[in-house]
Amino acid sequence: MHLIRLHEIVKRYDGILALDHVNLNVNRGDILAVLGPNGAGKTTLLKIMAGIEKPTDGEIYYKGRRMNDYYSVFIRQRCTMVFQKTTVFNTNVYKNVAYGLKIRGLPKDKIDAKVHEALKLVKLEGYEKRLAKRLSGGEQQRISLARALVLEPEILLLDEPTANLDPKTTSIIEEVIRHINKESETTIVIATHNIFQVGNIARNIALMLNGKIGEIGTVEEIFYRPSARLASFARLENVFFGTAKTSSDGTSVIDVGDGVHIEAAFSKEGRVAVFIRPEDIIVSMNPLKSSARNVFKGKVMEVLDLGSVVKMKIDVGKVFTVQITKRSFKEMDLNIGSSVFIAYKASSVSLV
Repeated sequence: MHLIRLHEIVKRYDGILALDHVNLNVNRGDILAVLGPNGAGKTTLLKIMAGIEKPTDGEIYYKGRRMNDYYSVFIRQRCTMVFQKTTVFNTNVYKNVAYGLKIRGLPKDKIDAKVHEALKLVKLEGYEKRLAKRLSGGEQQRISLARALVLEPEILLLDEPTANLDPKTTSIIEEVIRHINKESETTIVIATHNIFQVGNIARNIALMLNGKIGEIGTVEEIFYRPSARLASFARLENVFFGTAKTSSDGTSVIDVGDGVHIEAAFSKEGRVAVFIRPEDIIVSMNPLKSSARNVFKGKVMEVLDLGSVVKMKIDVGKVFTVQITKRSFKEMDLNIGSSVFIAYKASSVSLV
């Protein structure tokens, strides 16, 4: 049975359509990523799920029961939401995290234990007496997450939880998400525009564009059989989907079809999605004598002048986008139809 089911949800603000007949099922214990660009309606969707906003039209079900009339009061006892724009109170970290527990009337010893456990989980142990507003943005985001976690919600809603954060903080938050889902079976819904993050933490994806859910599926279904919608949103270049096999030296060779095999520095088996940055690809008129493990001969199909740099699409069986300086482009006297070699290191291949 679905934990939450949204049926034909419509939301308008002053006549402007924010959500357009959204249908979405959230399963108990799932990590669902609502993936889409800014302005797609992701935050509005989460607010409706949290009971903060009421839909203009449509129906909300909790464990099969229609909840429209009293959903907001009911769900707030079971659900917490952490917003992208962090809000911390002008007091110490302990009081910030303990706030919800005090409102619920828990005794101090239980509050102390829960606050300590939550701060330990978000790697802010020992920060209890520090002023929250004097901490970094990443630390404040972790305080907000800890404040939600101490309430032990059945459903945790996260709105762009790692937007504009440093890699260390991002890694900590992603680790926390995986931990609470595994240990507490917390159902988690994440709104994000970060396609790379989705592959790290989500089990299922709802692709959202222009207030509509375009596709729903597992990470494998969405990423490994990408649609035009996903490609249009992601605007990623050099993303390839294929089957990886581990080599004897610990690297992987990925068969991406059309006779193209990509060697990567990581060790991975099975279906994968990989990404190579256009600026990591070297272009030459002749085969390079270098340590690059990936070398292909191809033909220039498109040229895009971006000022100081030039982007080209080169067909080697699969089409790669490369970026070189305009000076290099002119020195090689390249044009559409030119035969070239491209090369890149195995370490330049990343998992999506």
